[in-house]
Amino acid sequence: MVSRHIYVQLVLRILLITLAAMGMSYFFFKGQYIFASFFLILLTMQTAYLIRYVNHTNRKIAYFFDAIKNEDFTLRFPEKLSVKSLEELNHSLNMLNEQIQNIHLKKQEQEQYYQEILKQANIGILTFNKKGHILFANPTVEKLLNHKPLNHIKQLNQVDEELYELFAALKPFDRKLFQLTNEREKTQLTLKSTSITIDKQELLLVVIQDIYKELDEKETDSWVRLIKVLTHEIMNTITPITSISDSIIKYFKAKDGVVSLDDFDENQIINTVKGLEVIKEQGNDLMSFVQSYRSILSVPAPDKELVLAQKLLDRVKILMDQTEQTTNVSFEVLVHPENLELFIDEKQIAQVLLNLSKNSLQSIGNREDAKIKLSAGIDNVGNKYVLVWDNGPGIPEDLIDEVFVPFFTTKNTGTGVGLSLSKQIVRLHGGSLKVRSIPNKETVFIMRFK
Repeated sequence: MVSRHIYVQLVLRILLITLAAMGMSYFFFKGQYIFASFFLILLTMQTAYLIRYVNHTNRKIAYFFDAIKNEDFTLRFPEKLSVKSLEELNHSLNMLNEQIQNIHLKKQEQEQYYQEILKQANIGILTFNKKGHILFANPTVEKLLNHKPLNHIKQLNQVDEELYELFAALKPFDRKLFQLTNEREKTQLTLKSTSITIDKQELLLVVIQDIYKELDEKETDSWVRLIKVLTHEIMNTITPITSISDSIIKYFKAKDGVVSLDDFDENQIINTVKGLEVIKEQGNDLMSFVQSYRSILSVPAPDKELVLAQKLLDRVKILMDQTEQTTNVSFEVLVHPENLELFIDEKQIAQVLLNLSKNSLQSIGNREDAKIKLSAGIDNVGNKYVLVWDNGPGIPEDLIDEVFVPFFTTKNTGTGVGLSLSKQIVRLHGGSLKVRSIPNKETVFIMRFK
């Protein structure tokens, strides 16, 4: 409606200007200069009115946008005018002003809502620009970094120089661990960074979390599981010793004291010897069990050197080929890139791979399409990896968290220290050993090295 009235006003004024110009030209060429002058004055007035009308409208719209730019929503235009088109224009600008004001208020409410969420979050969040100016830091990050308020990352120098250097060197998608120590406690922090752009300004968003509690809970859980296994193994060994010892004591002890030699028969002596032999065997088993435990605690520090991954995996394959069970198993080695080198203790990692490969071989059994793959490469974040893959029955979901617990085993034979020892060796290399399994499809043990 507004645009139609303005359009009519403009067309009408342009039409009057055109008629005045034609009238002036007509009387000028007829030599009637008085009439020509009259139409010239009329033309000038109409042109001035048109300019004034356009400028008035433009100024009004300019005032409106300036007010919006300055977030001044108090501007109101009069809606009772003699000119219908201007009256409707003012009404439309006032309505638009109200709508923009409502949107602005909703945006402010949302911003306050999200700000409150960030403030109440139990993880630290901060953003800073390339110059190190911190644009946002929630209370949690101030508490974790033990400094308030945070305005610039240089303030972290007052907390810990290494912490400041870590922040100064942060790049997008970095993941860092840092132990912050003060007079009261030690805090294990994990930092994750990502790049964001706000108002054409590149910022680094850093999420900081105290993982000490989580690590402590996992450590406690690991000890509980270990104690359960130790208790189970020791009780299995001690129970028959106690039972047999009790039976032998009954041969030698009567109600009134020790049984005399004349009361012994040959069967009692034979059973006593057999019982002592069982006690000896159980004792040896217990000693072997303890020795296995000691082997986990006494892993020597790795003697690292650069080793070609292809050479390492080929060595493991040759050793596995000597096993009779590999007759019906497809054993494959894949390395990419071909010249990939690993900074490792070759003997220790070869032993780990051999142990994992034997486990895969035992799990596959007599499966017709049995396959084992040894693979090495570089993942998408630049870490080198070595993995052992098989298409055996897999590990049940309820047991997969237990496989690295010392002495835990699902096999009828073995001490159950192989996987825990393997994980300890990889950890001493600064790497990690993890497993994923899909029952009846695949099982993969993955070693990653930084």
